[in-house]
Amino acid sequence: MSDILQKFLAGDRLALSRLITLVENQSEKLPEIMSEIHKHLGKAYYIGITGPPGAGKSTLVNRLIAQGRALGKKVGVIAIDPSSPFSGGALLGDRIRMQDHASDEGVFIRSLGSRGAHGGVSRATRDVVRLMDAFGMDWVLIETVGVGQTELDIMEIAHTTVVVLTPESGDTIQTMKAGLLEVADVFVVNKADREGADKILHELKSMLEMSHPHGWEIPVLKTQAFQNVGIAELAQTLEAHRVYLSGSAKLQDKLLALRDTELEEALEETYRRHLKAWISQVPHAEKYREKVLSGEISAYEGASQIFPLLQGPKRPA
Repeated sequence: MSDILQKFLAGDRLALSRLITLVENQSEKLPEIMSEIHKHLGKAYYIGITGPPGAGKSTLVNRLIAQGRALGKKVGVIAIDPSSPFSGGALLGDRIRMQDHASDEGVFIRSLGSRGAHGGVSRATRDVVRLMDAFGMDWVLIETVGVGQTELDIMEIAHTTVVVLTPESGDTIQTMKAGLLEVADVFVVNKADREGADKILHELKSMLEMSHPHGWEIPVLKTQAFQNVGIAELAQTLEAHRVYLSGSAKLQDKLLALRDTELEEALEETYRRHLKAWISQVPHAEKYREKVLSGEISAYEGASQIFPLLQGPKRPA
C-alpha cells in the first residue's frame, strides 16, 4: 500500500486507478488511503452535473473537459452510472462517450456504479473525488445518474452544482421545483435549438425571481452541447461561482457540511465493520442474534435488545 501511495503522489495514473478500485470496493485499506492523502487536499474545484435522463449531461461534460483543458486545467471526471444488480459495477460506461480525451494525460475519466444510491451518488463517490483532488486535478466533474427528484446528494459533494434541463423538461420543473432551487447554483437549458427552449428559460427565470435569492444570483444559460454552443459561457460562469464562493462564507459552510457528513459515514462504516465481532464477544448479544436467525423474534426486536448491550464501557475494544 505504501508503494502504491508513493506512486500515486508522484503522478502515476495506474496507481490512481488502483486506489479508486480499492475505494469503490470499500477495501479494509480505505482508512489508511484517505488518511495518507488528506494533507494533499484542497486544490481542486468540484463541479456537479445533474438533471433528468436524456438531458445531454454526458455530452455537456465532454465539452467541458475540452474547455477546461483549453484553459490549462487538469480535469478529473467521475461518471456515475446505474449499477449492475449482480456485480455492482457500472453498466453504461460513460467513458466510451468521452473517448476524445482518452490519450490526454491531463484528463482522467472513471465510471462508478451508483450501487443503488438514492441520490444518484454512491458512497464511494466522495472518496474518489478526494483522490482526484490529491492527484492534482484542477477540476473534478461529477456527472450523476439522472434519477429525477432525488438528486440531492450531489450538493453535499460539489462546490458548484449545475442542473441540466431540456426544452421538454416543463413537467420536471413543476415536480422538482423545491428541489431544483435547493440544488442548483447554475441552470443550463441544453439542446436549446429545440422548440420550447425560450419558454422553459422564461419559466426558470420567473421561478428564480420569486425565490428572492440572496448573494449569488442563479444564472440560466442556453447550450447546444452537441454543437459546442454556449460551453465557453458555462465555463466562465463556473469560474465566476468559484470566485464568489472563495470571497464569501459559503465555501467554508460547504466544507464544514462535507466534513460533517464524511465523519458520520466514517463512523457508520467503522461501527458496521466491527459490529459482528462485538456481538460475538458480548454476553447475551449472540443469544438474541440466534433468535432473529431462527425466526423466533423480529430483526427490530433483536436490534433493540442487542444495542444497549453494545453501549458504554462494556463494549469490547
